[in-house]
Amino acid sequence: MSEPNHLESLERDGFVLIPSILTPSQIATLRIASKETIDLARSGNWPWVRTLPKQFPPWTIEPGANPAAGGIWGVQFLMHPKLPNSRTFIKNYFSAAIIDVVKQLLECEDEDLVMELFNLLIRPDRDFELRWHRDDIEATATAEEELERLKEPAWHAQWNLSLYDDDSLIVVPGSHKRARTDVERSADPFAKGLPGEIKVQMKAGDVVFYNNNILHRGAYLSERERMTLHGSMGHVGGNNLRARNVLQHGIGEWVSDIDLSVLNEKDQKRAEGMRQRLISMGKYDEKKMGYSLNG
Repeated sequence: MSEPNHLESLERDGFVLIPSILTPSQIATLRIASKETIDLARSGNWPWVRTLPKQFPPWTIEPGANPAAGGIWGVQFLMHPKLPNSRTFIKNYFSAAIIDVVKQLLECEDEDLVMELFNLLIRPDRDFELRWHRDDIEATATAEEELERLKEPAWHAQWNLSLYDDDSLIVVPGSHKRARTDVERSADPFAKGLPGEIKVQMKAGDVVFYNNNILHRGAYLSERERMTLHGSMGHVGGNNLRARNVLQHGIGEWVSDIDLSVLNEKDQKRAEGMRQRLISMGKYDEKKMGYSLNG
């Protein structure tokens, strides 16, 4: 039996769902680490969180304020050296299960990979939805502007890896290759039932890779457990094209201190190369980059 062509699915549909990339033991380990991380964040003792009701970065916390006081829906910086469970998340991010797929999707080798983002999407403290959007194209873009941006190489792979069943990602398959239709352009930002929309049905241990400029949104329920690892990995060819999407999250401040010693010698060497390529992007001033989306 031939291996599935994940790149073909991604290019056709804008996403590819890959079942069961984690073993039951790996799921259990990551759930424990995620629960402890979420508890830390909800207690107000981890400052880098996605706060309700803000949808997109930056999530700015006032000095001295409790970051989780108004409710949260995500925890940022899973590989941060100050996060107690960072070593568990580092092992997952740099695992062959993830990297082998990324190399297929980006059609590249180890020396092309760039370390990027790794965060945790969680059960919100109250029901919460994201509007329809493309990650790096404003809703105000004209059809011509959309098409121009959509023609650009992606230079990255982005994924959601679920530790519990998760159907909160809603996409319009194929929309990564075209401008929005008149119906999509005029629809309510939180419209339900757009023509062709589907919920991506993930079981625990499944991963979905998706083009971040596919038309998509999220709908999250406060009574349903959610622990979904949300990561991205880049290609060195992206350089400043990707810098805006990556550096807007502020990881340049601590990336040099990530502890890669938890990895075996081969994986550590690859990860170190990925980190150095990201650092080389740091010459682009993130304060001058601006943000891809607002809200």
